[in-house]
Amino acid sequence: MAKTKIESDHGLNVRMFVTGLLLVVLYLIITTVMISLGVSYGLVIVIVAALIFSQYYFSDKIAMFSMHAHEVTPAQEPKLHEIVDRLCLLANMPKPRVGVAEMDMPNAFATGRSPSHAVICATRGIMNRLSDEELEAVLAHELSHVAHRDVAVMTIASGVGMLAGMVSRVAMFGAMFGGGGRGGNRGNQNAALVEMVTWLVSIVIYVVAYLLTMALSRYRELAADRSGAILIGKPSVLASALVHITGDMGRIPRTDLRKSESMNAFFFVPALAGGSAASLFSTHPTLEKRLDALNKLERELNG
Repeated sequence: MAKTKIESDHGLNVRMFVTGLLLVVLYLIITTVMISLGVSYGLVIVIVAALIFSQYYFSDKIAMFSMHAHEVTPAQEPKLHEIVDRLCLLANMPKPRVGVAEMDMPNAFATGRSPSHAVICATRGIMNRLSDEELEAVLAHELSHVAHRDVAVMTIASGVGMLAGMVSRVAMFGAMFGGGGRGGNRGNQNAALVEMVTWLVSIVIYVVAYLLTMALSRYRELAADRSGAILIGKPSVLASALVHITGDMGRIPRTDLRKSESMNAFFFVPALAGGSAASLFSTHPTLEKRLDALNKLERELNG
C-alpha cells in the first residue's frame, strides 16, 4: 500500500526515539532495583515482560474498558463511520475500528499498537455538541495519532511508572514492617536502609518517567493538530472545535471529569487542566499555544 498522506513529523520521531531509549534505561534500572530487593531473575523477567506485553497488545481494550466505550458498526453510527471513511480515504490509511463512549464529557481519543490494530473513539458528548465539520477535524487529529504511531510509545511509557510505583510500595512496606528476624540490629538497620534507598530510587524513576511522558504528550498533541488540520485543509475548523470543547468542558461536573482524568494523556482535550503553575505536569499544551500554532498554519496554507 502507498505511504499514508498524513505527513511525518521529524521532531516527533526524534522525541519518540529519545524517549524510547530513556525508557529502556529506566526499565533496566527498575529491574536492577527489583533484583536488589531479592526478587529472582526469572520472576523479574516475567513481571516486566507481562507488563509490556499486556500494555502493548491490549492497550485498545484497556482504554475502551476504562472509558466504558464500545465498538460501533456503520448501521449503528452511520455519520461517525462516514466521517472516518472519508478521512481514511484522504489519508490513504486502513480504517481503524470505531467506538463510542456513552458519556456526556465532550472528548475523543485514539489507541492501539499500530494503524492496523487501532480504534478511534468519540464520546456521545462530543458527537452531540460539535458540527459535522468540527467533529471531522477532531477525528482527523486522532487519526494523525494513529499514523504517527505515538499511541504505542505513550502506552509503553506508562508501564514504567506503574512498575516503579509497585516497587516503591514494596520497599516502603518492607521498611515499615521488615524489622526483626536474624542478623541483629545492625543487619536490620542495613536492610531498612537498602529498602529506603530503593523506595527513593523508585520514586525518582516514577517522576522521571512521568515527566518524559508528559513532555512527549505535549509535543505529540501539537503534531497531531498540525497533521489533522493539513489533512482536512481547515486549521480554523480544528481551532473552533478546540475552543468549543474547552468551553463546554467547564460545564461538566468535576466529579465526572475526575473519573476520566487517568486518560488525560490520550484525550483530545484534557478532562482536567491545571493552571500555569501545573504546566510542567500537563499532558497537553495550553489552549493558547495550540490556537497560535493553528492560526499560524492557517496563514501558511492561505499564503
